Amino acid sequence: MRAVVLRSTGGPEVLTIEEVADPLVGASEVLVDVAATALNRADLLQRMGLYPDPRGVRPEIPGLEFAGTVAACGPRVTLWQPGDRVMGIEAGGGYATRIAVHERQVMRIPDHLSTVDAAAIPEVFLTAWDALVVQGGLTSGRWALVHAGASGVGTAAIQICRAIGARVAVTCSTGKAGLCLELGADVVLERSPHDWQAEAATVVPGGFDVILDVIGGDEVARNLAAVARRGTIVQVGTMGGGSTAVNVGVLMTKRVTWIGTTLRARPIEEKVALTQRFAAEILPLFETGRLRPVIDSQFPLDEVAAAHQRMAANANAGKILLTM
Repeated sequence: MRAVVLRSTGGPEVLTIEEVADPLVGASEVLVDVAATALNRADLLQRMGLYPDPRGVRPEIPGLEFAGTVAACGPRVTLWQPGDRVMGIEAGGGYATRIAVHERQVMRIPDHLSTVDAAAIPEVFLTAWDALVVQGGLTSGRWALVHAGASGVGTAAIQICRAIGARVAVTCSTGKAGLCLELGADVVLERSPHDWQAEAATVVPGGFDVILDVIGGDEVARNLAAVARRGTIVQVGTMGGGSTAVNVGVLMTKRVTWIGTTLRARPIEEKVALTQRFAAEILPLFETGRLRPVIDSQFPLDEVAAAHQRMAANANAGKILLTM
């Protein structure tokens, strides 16, 4: 198979495409012919040597999600058969023309979606739903704040909030507010150099019940100021830095719950459970059109370096796809 292989770490130039052996298929795994994968910030960190594949797989092949067609099934597989269109998450290996995944870690692609477009769903929608609803406890009528509203996770989070009847404010950079409003954001707060927290205090004076933060850094202090009493902050990224000063007194007096989370490092049992629950509760919303993948751009696999450059420049609004 063809795959993007990391033989060294550094800039986009280290992303090389090679012919490598097809993955071995376990008894409970399916082999998927990948039509497309999608970029995530974790891929850029992995390329720089800051977020290696936790499985210790060598050589490292980036890619946390995929969409394609089942090519073969292990002897214990009962849920799928060759020809089925599926999508899912994995700890790595998505930047390749084939991937082997546990059968319960994949989901069927809704009939009306193309296989390529489906690659924009798994990682960001699972992340946003898990952070806001499963861990954050967001329910109808409550307020969420989502940072980087035009990112992959952000565009998924806005739609999920609207689908469950919650209200949502987002932060985003200049020029991306229109997309956030189109997707259903109630309030758009422009980020740096503007003081979004002061504006938020006038719009949602009681504070936000759940905050989904992919930024970290300087936003931590503003999150603590903006969160409601007994509210929840779910940290799913640190694009703005992983270290910052924290006023523990505010954390205590507001009785804030602050959760750190990732999907990649979780045991397969947890990923399977989350995938199966998502398939039962959220996947039907794609079939009715209440949720949809938001795609910024598509690049062929051979142009993977250009795709990374686009994400690194923060030029995308929605998901960047790599097609095989």
